[in-house]
Amino acid sequence: MSQPAALATCQPFVPDPRQPLARQLYQLLLERICRFELEPGRLISEASLSATLGVSRTPVREAMARLAEQGLVEVLPQRGSRVQPLRRSDLEKSQFMREALETAMLRKVMAIADRHLLLMQLDREITLQRTYLQVGDLERFYQSDEDFHRHIALFAGCGPVIEEIARVKVHMDRFRQLTVASVEDLAMVIAQHQAIRDSIAGSDGMAAEACLQLHLRRIFSFLEQAQALFPHYFAESKP
Repeated sequence: MSQPAALATCQPFVPDPRQPLARQLYQLLLERICRFELEPGRLISEASLSATLGVSRTPVREAMARLAEQGLVEVLPQRGSRVQPLRRSDLEKSQFMREALETAMLRKVMAIADRHLLLMQLDREITLQRTYLQVGDLERFYQSDEDFHRHIALFAGCGPVIEEIARVKVHMDRFRQLTVASVEDLAMVIAQHQAIRDSIAGSDGMAAEACLQLHLRRIFSFLEQAQALFPHYFAESKP
């Protein structure tokens, strides 16, 4: 049986007094779960976690409740919480919701006549992505990937929706950690970003949506490989 985890190997937790403690703990645990530092099946002890991080149990409990709402942990009475396995159904729901939101935002972008500023921002991110790919900086590459989509949301006037997208795509983020990112795979990401950008520049809304959908559905092409490499992380044995 898995032993209760207390994040003993993590960097010291220094709370930011400007933000709610429960939210900070949620972000900390979310990051550990998405990076598989807290693996599926691992028990997380509320008491042990509180002691390790030097916080009271109330914000820990609130953070766990939020993770449970997202299907990332299962709260076990008197035992703590168990990290949930990956499920294809969660990935499909996460991808569907993200695609719906980002497609709606893209339509708002296409209704704006002057998109020059957005195109400059997208060009910058694509250039950065090529640079990060060349030097092998995956962390910054993925951050620029996030920023590419964030620019579209902000230009569409949907800034408040960014946090909602981050919430609904959490299972995509978790699954992405298992994909084997080759140079060719990341080059394809850049090519798809370029296609989205060019469609926006050409005022071709239908093409832009098609490119976006292809980009966001690409994650399913890695599902079978991930299940073969990490079968113990999945609830189902087949895709």
